[in-house]
Amino acid sequence: MNVQTQIKRTAAEDALIEAFSQRETSLPGNAGVREKRSEAVRLLEQGLPNRKVEAWHYTDLRRLLATVPAFDPTATASPKEPLVAGSTVLSVLNGVAAKAEAPEGTVLATFADKLADGSLAALLGPADKDDTVSAINSAFAADGFALDIPAGATLKAPIELQNVHAGGQAHTRFAARVGEGASATVVERQTGDGDALVSSVTHLDVGDGADVLWLIVQEQSEGVSHLGQINVRIGKDAKLTLFVMNAGAKLTRQEVRVVADGEGSEFRLRGVNLLSGQSHCDVTMILDHNAPATVSTEVIRNVVTDRAEGAFQGQIRVARDAQKTDAKMACNTLLLSDEGGFSAKPELEIFADDVACGHGATVTEIEADHLFYLMARGIDEKTARGLLVKAFVAEVIEELENEPVIEALEARLNAWFATHG
Repeated sequence: MNVQTQIKRTAAEDALIEAFSQRETSLPGNAGVREKRSEAVRLLEQGLPNRKVEAWHYTDLRRLLATVPAFDPTATASPKEPLVAGSTVLSVLNGVAAKAEAPEGTVLATFADKLADGSLAALLGPADKDDTVSAINSAFAADGFALDIPAGATLKAPIELQNVHAGGQAHTRFAARVGEGASATVVERQTGDGDALVSSVTHLDVGDGADVLWLIVQEQSEGVSHLGQINVRIGKDAKLTLFVMNAGAKLTRQEVRVVADGEGSEFRLRGVNLLSGQSHCDVTMILDHNAPATVSTEVIRNVVTDRAEGAFQGQIRVARDAQKTDAKMACNTLLLSDEGGFSAKPELEIFADDVACGHGATVTEIEADHLFYLMARGIDEKTARGLLVKAFVAEVIEELENEPVIEALEARLNAWFATHG
């Protein structure tokens, strides 16, 4: 006789399932949306992933997410000043979209309205059995924004999508379509205080010939567990530069899922992870090159202090038809503490025979010769160390070639070093 052992649920797993049963009837959505939510909960009922799940090997969510705070209907959050001056701000406050006018030349709707009529139901639900981030978000997300940038439009000012919370739980969805030949800069801002479980899932469709700079800036307090995901499709001859900065939260899992669908498309990922205290940060990327002559470069820079831990998992998959693919990936880590650590897991799956693909990873400390050079010129040791660390990170920021964005990010970098340097 076969006896199956029932694994006891953790407090966090019980809390998630119980929260859904309490909120299910109040969540927006038609029958199609409700089915997607049920699908997501069925995955959660199987338990949160641990190290035995390959995709979560470096982030034992079952252990790290030990407890889940309850939803707090009394929590109040306010919009933040934009990261880049002059940006149009669209805020989601504690999971509810604030009233906003559509930026000039765009079409805007709330995600709640799109859930109510079922038009975006297909975006919900986990992509596979390991897609816990989307499962949690699909179960609970009630609002956000859906943004449409028409073909040929050129947005002069950045758009900032803010996900702001003040404790409890906050689950948000963003959907954006950039039309053929359009160009735009979008900042996705994750910020908030208190003890919280936050999930944010974004869907971005970059049309043929479009040019997009998309930034994800996560600066949340030490009591936050943040689960983020961005899903991207890139069209023919389109260009997407994605910049990710993690500089907060006790637990961060940021997933990047990209499909280069159009011939001649280009994808650039630049990432900065600033880790301190006992924080844990995991950036996981899956990039599919599905068309010929596509180009991608990924450069991740990490600064690790105290007892912080981090990981970068980067998987590039080149389809049989994606000849002439050029893909390069690098992960560079600066360890400033003997107690901290960072793991890098680059992967290549190549089914085409005419490609140029490569990857690399480095881990180092501050170069003693460089430090001596600065101190020999009258700079004290603390200041010299700070200059070297900031130079290590600023190099990837300067690649963005957008002065207002560069200045804004360097200001955030300086603010972090003022506290943790």
